[in-house]
Amino acid sequence: MLALAAGYLAGGHYSTYSPSLRRLGALLIAAGLATVPVVLFGTAALDAIFDRIDDPRYGSLVASSLLFFVPTAICGAISPYAVRLLVSSLQASGRSAGSLYFVSTFGSAAGTLATSFYLVLLFEVNQILLGLIAVSLVLGFGAVAFRDRAS
Repeated sequence: MLALAAGYLAGGHYSTYSPSLRRLGALLIAAGLATVPVVLFGTAALDAIFDRIDDPRYGSLVASSLLFFVPTAICGAISPYAVRLLVSSLQASGRSAGSLYFVSTFGSAAGTLATSFYLVLLFEVNQILLGLIAVSLVLGFGAVAFRDRAS
């Protein structure tokens, strides 16, 4: 939650400087790339952490923070940045933000249910992470390649 809060704050700040679809794409690419070390080094990091921290509560806190803080913060920056891109007028800002957060929350709920009830039964966690990385990279590169209307 702290990583998301930091990401929301950073994304809101970043959105005030020449917002563009390309920059949103760059955020998606950064989120995907920031998750790659989790797949590559996650197991080794978990082993090292739990060799040094006996209490599973603190070990889990340190491990999840180490592995997921940066990717989660970058993902958190995407929503406020996308709101900035969607807002075309002050009168429509509430509708734009509401629509984006509806889609975001609905997607989070669907993703949580799909992952916990189906995906973990069919795939290993690293395969799921690789799929999510691929989606972020494809969307990010698509957004970077897309020409903004203002360009």
